[in-house]
Amino acid sequence: MAVRAVIFDWGGTLTPWHTIDLEATWRGVCELHFPVAEAAGAAAAICAAEGELWRLADSSQCSATLEQLFTRAGVTVPDGFLASYFAAWDAHTLTDPDAAPLLRELRDRGIKVGVLSNTMWPRSAHERVFARDAVIDLIDGAVYSSEIPWVKPHPEAFRAAMRAVGEADPAACVFVGDRPYDDIYGAKSAGMRAVLKPNTGVPPFDGAVPDAVITRLAELPRHLDAW
Repeated sequence: MAVRAVIFDWGGTLTPWHTIDLEATWRGVCELHFPVAEAAGAAAAICAAEGELWRLADSSQCSATLEQLFTRAGVTVPDGFLASYFAAWDAHTLTDPDAAPLLRELRDRGIKVGVLSNTMWPRSAHERVFARDAVIDLIDGAVYSSEIPWVKPHPEAFRAAMRAVGEADPAACVFVGDRPYDDIYGAKSAGMRAVLKPNTGVPPFDGAVPDAVITRLAELPRHLDAW
């Protein structure tokens, strides 16, 4: 069946992969907004709660939000805190240079472009990144797990992404991601084709069998041609 939609993971797929010291990031933001004596403790509590929520997501496939994170950490964040937090991520969220040309090519082919991301961030934070990097107008629909009950690899997350781009048949959809379990196993279980863009540090999963493997986003069109 011809491909009518390509849906992308965000972090590590539409953005280049690299490791980030999460506690140091939280600490830097807390130091801007909390008294010196409180900043390190608040950062440690937030970072611990973040890890707990992601572990819960792994075991239950249930989503979470930043509001739930701060509640779990027992930290009340002041006005301006989230703006500082998202600004601290600016250097880590740059869109892959291959993305814009690829998304334009998909559009030219009449293929819908979607995004499905496991994230606690709100839609506004992601759209800020896409607008900053001039790709937001190339995306037909996006689903962020902070807005739905589930995370990948739950099939309902993938179905939500399909609805967001107006596609009902998973066989007409391709999912591109860097995580063998969340992205590849999840997409295949939902009936989609799946393309792996592997990154070091991402855990393997023996049950994930991608339909194609790419090292750069620019390699995707030749696989679509074969389908």
